[in-house]
Amino acid sequence: MYAKLADTNSDARDGYSWVPGNEQLERANVVRLARSLGCDDYASLHRVSIEEPDRFWRAVREDLQIPLARDWDAVLDDSRGIEWTTWFEGARLNLAHACVHHWAAERPDALAAVFQGEDGARDEWTFAALSLQVVQLAEALAALGVVAGDRVAMYMPMCPEVAVASHACAHIGAVQVPIFSGFAAPAIVQRLRDSEAKVVITADYSLRRGSRISMRETIDETVRESPSVEHVVEWSRENRAWNVELGPGEMPALEVASESPYLLAYTSGTTGKPKGALHVQGGFLLSIAREAAYQSDLKRDDRVLFATDMGWIMGPWTVVGAGAAGAAVVYMEGAPDWPADRIWRIVESERVTMLGVSPTLIRALIPKGEPAADLSSLRSVTTTGEPWNRGPYDWLNEHVCGGGRIPIVNISGGTEVGACFLGVTMMAPTKPCSLGFSALGQDMDILDDVGRPVRGEVGELVCRRAWPGMTRGLWRDRERYLETYWERFPGVWTHGDWASVDEDGYWFLHGRSDDTLNIAGKRIGPAELESAAVNHPAVTEAAAIGVPHEVKGEVPWLFCVLRPGEDASSEDVARAVTDELGKSFKPERVLFVSALPKTRSAKIVRRAVRATALGEEPGDLSTLENPESLEEIARVV
Repeated sequence: MYAKLADTNSDARDGYSWVPGNEQLERANVVRLARSLGCDDYASLHRVSIEEPDRFWRAVREDLQIPLARDWDAVLDDSRGIEWTTWFEGARLNLAHACVHHWAAERPDALAAVFQGEDGARDEWTFAALSLQVVQLAEALAALGVVAGDRVAMYMPMCPEVAVASHACAHIGAVQVPIFSGFAAPAIVQRLRDSEAKVVITADYSLRRGSRISMRETIDETVRESPSVEHVVEWSRENRAWNVELGPGEMPALEVASESPYLLAYTSGTTGKPKGALHVQGGFLLSIAREAAYQSDLKRDDRVLFATDMGWIMGPWTVVGAGAAGAAVVYMEGAPDWPADRIWRIVESERVTMLGVSPTLIRALIPKGEPAADLSSLRSVTTTGEPWNRGPYDWLNEHVCGGGRIPIVNISGGTEVGACFLGVTMMAPTKPCSLGFSALGQDMDILDDVGRPVRGEVGELVCRRAWPGMTRGLWRDRERYLETYWERFPGVWTHGDWASVDEDGYWFLHGRSDDTLNIAGKRIGPAELESAAVNHPAVTEAAAIGVPHEVKGEVPWLFCVLRPGEDASSEDVARAVTDELGKSFKPERVLFVSALPKTRSAKIVRRAVRATALGEEPGDLSTLENPESLEEIARVV
């Protein structure tokens, strides 16, 4: 396909937002990989990635020169069932070595990291400097008693030190537990207790929108309720130093099996507590390296800026993907739109080649005006987090991507996926708002309610085969893992997204098929919002729904039932939510009703609440015990 798509005249561009030119095709990583496997187009390359996994993944390892201490004997083992597939059996490696130390040996003076503080502070690190700090912090953690398999939580702003902490954990085989830096204390406690974290790594403070945000004080509050935590390691933003005695920098990286635990990433579900998705060193490394190289086209000496947080999966994606490629990461403290043109000025000053954003961020930036900065250094813009709508997508393409000069690499996966299911490829034109095609190594399909493949209509997004980056289960919750992803269509991963494929084979997402809310690209279960609301002494029940919003994608609304004789204001309940979860999850509206729609088993039917609130058809209400409650919901809205 890549040879045929060199023609970039206006006719070829009809219906597309970007068409690859000759020069872009010749230098694209994915084209190089395709040629090495004898593939003429993306479809044939994808077919090899699915049908010949050993051949494919060996080609990826060789093409990207990923260093393994020992090669694998078998590419996968699914003898325990697809749900428990393991990868790269017999391989031994260390992710920190692959992402930092081997570059420090080969290219010690190459740029590895840049810090852009909200106050204008700037630091830069070479791979040699980054490697030394990783080893020194790893030695400090070992001196505190951290051993392989122990969990180490990270509650940090985006700065090079968050990468140091991440790689230091991998260096000694510890399991990192990154926590969103905007969470309030109760949400942090929940994650510390569930993971049984032994150490917490944090900062004294960070800056956001001109305010000093205390982080150590928040952690001190959480540690009192987290009995597993033995030590708090603090990075001082004030003087850029750690509060522990660093080692001499001599400890070799621990050589571990491919399936050694690496990352415990929490994501929210539709019910109950947050889910801890467990990832392993080998599978996560190769999956993310493949994605960064062949979707986003990252190369050695590139400069990456992703507007994200280490507590969301795109934080580890950036650290590992750029590290595996030998690229530098620009760590941006604080808000990307404070001042309004900040992110564009950083792209210009740091000569960023790959920018990562969410649709929510672009919607928020549009009213602030067109970028006035020089964005000519960009070679791609990677987007993820939620489905696009046409207006903001076109704005991004026109004002940031040069009207089709460079591609918008739209990808979608998830915390549990450890990479992307769908993604734009450099080997084919892009369509507005589309996610392109199935990602390499991902056997994707769309099913109807009874499990039949469908095209031309919306259905459930599923994956029919295991993949290396797949979570190895939910932390200490085997049954929830199976129930959440594997039980609806046995032997098939059901992700919870609505998707469709058009007549040209391009994939599109249409939102969540479960109740999970997507607030400005941050997924959270309605149960967490409801639980926080019920913490208010006057609230006895609550139902949280996501309501479409032109900037944030979705905003939360809460419908609350008060205790008899009690009273509360909307502001009071909203404050109870933000005290528990943080300001990012403040409900836009809090409405009070006398009852919520329930089944006879007392389950609140959020689907009916949301449909009624939005004036949509609620569907089958035969299971409701009190359908009259919907009339009141309609009135208060």
